[in-house]
Amino acid sequence: MQIKSAKFMKGLMGTNDILDDGISQVAFIGRSNVGKSTTINAITNQNKLAITSSFPGRTQQINVFLINDNTYFLDLPGYGYARASGKGREKIQELIYWYFFNSSCNPKFVVVIIDAEIGPTKDDLEMLHHLEEAGKNIIILANKIDKIKKSAYQKQMNNLNKLFPNYKIIPFSGLKKTGVQELLDTILG
Repeated sequence: MQIKSAKFMKGLMGTNDILDDGISQVAFIGRSNVGKSTTINAITNQNKLAITSSFPGRTQQINVFLINDNTYFLDLPGYGYARASGKGREKIQELIYWYFFNSSCNPKFVVVIIDAEIGPTKDDLEMLHHLEEAGKNIIILANKIDKIKKSAYQKQMNNLNKLFPNYKIIPFSGLKKTGVQELLDTILG
């Protein structure tokens, strides 16, 4: 599957008609600075479609992108650390939980992005647990594999497969474009 068109539609802070218009949704979630926006840019082959930043917590709303005129990619704020006030972080967490657990939205896939070098954090495991309890269709994107030493790569991937035997795990690097086609075939196929 290929992406022929990708455009930013709007940023959301809650309920909006766009979420109920019948177009399928793929939600991208992960901790702050794990590479959600970079992943969207890599798979759409557009460097500036989703705004990226080196400081955690840049995305503070749900950014909606229309892909091939038939699928929305939703770039959600990161959970965990963010450079925001206590109230700001709380609002971000409320938005994430609203979308996944209290709204009428039921994304076709939830792509949970983890840092492959660091492995899943406590926040990642907690989010995965909540998503699983809610019956979401989860894909784990093991991001930043280009940062893993070649000698440690297979061990790290084996650990992830043991930890998450029930999930599809896609090794990914936006920088090297590794895993792009596998992710696209999975979420758009």
